[in-house]
Amino acid sequence: MSAPSAAIPYNRKATLAYIAAMLMLATLGIFIHEAGLDAITTVFFRCLFAAIALALYCAWKGMFVAANFSCKNLGLAVFGGVLMVVNWVTFFAAIQRIGISVTTIVFHVQPFIVLLLGAVLFREKIAANKLAWICLGFIGLVLACGLKTGGMQMSEQYLLGLLLTLTGACAYAGVTLTTRAMRNMPAHLIALIHCLAGLVLLAALITIPADGIRVQQWAWLVGLGLIPTALAYVLIYGALPKMPTPAIAVLTFIYPAMALGMDYLVYGQRISLLQMAGLVLIVLASLGVNLDWSWRPASQKTA
Repeated sequence: MSAPSAAIPYNRKATLAYIAAMLMLATLGIFIHEAGLDAITTVFFRCLFAAIALALYCAWKGMFVAANFSCKNLGLAVFGGVLMVVNWVTFFAAIQRIGISVTTIVFHVQPFIVLLLGAVLFREKIAANKLAWICLGFIGLVLACGLKTGGMQMSEQYLLGLLLTLTGACAYAGVTLTTRAMRNMPAHLIALIHCLAGLVLLAALITIPADGIRVQQWAWLVGLGLIPTALAYVLIYGALPKMPTPAIAVLTFIYPAMALGMDYLVYGQRISLLQMAGLVLIVLASLGVNLDWSWRPASQKTA
């Protein structure tokens, strides 16, 4: 997928579609919590129902043609699928340990991990201003972890949840770098292959409760696969080529903001002021990186 250009004019329909997708992603934690299954089983069924929906969409759009399936792209898509499954499993497991809000905030350091991995793996240079924003983002991460806001949060389960979240963020950063290396494969097909990889990897690892899966749980699992997965992906990948980079950078943070709000409204979970400050720093740093903000005033840069 090629990066959207900042010169792309405003497109109201694409913008509304992207906002709708971010709102759908914000419901992810609720679907996970209400499904009431372990992370691996939940991810498996997410992949199952999302794969069905995405396969139908790709067939409808005529994407199943040989030109979209070069050996290189297919190999990269499968590898990216493995990383995506790691991301989903660790992210879901983290939510079950430290909650929706903290997991969502901590996970959003992944843009900084992308830059660092690019520097390590591909020797990509990081400009000084971006390195400064990354440092600010990781200061936000320390605050967002909230290790000093209560005894409960110092438990092994809480620390494990933080580690799982960061593992998921690293895996997703790998997905981003892998996808950048692909050419001429529709993003919807890539998402479908990611889901199919999840089915293959997790099929033998799922755990069905002794009394089976209740009707209500099935409803949440189907919803998980269709709403904050298949439908959200269709809207996101359809909107991205029609949106300027600044709009994407700003609107992406509707997801974590709404996830925190829903966590509070539905489950009564709130974060501390320090954790909120951490989120603000992460958002600010991410915008600084994506929009290439300079730390120096314009007058100094042109002097």
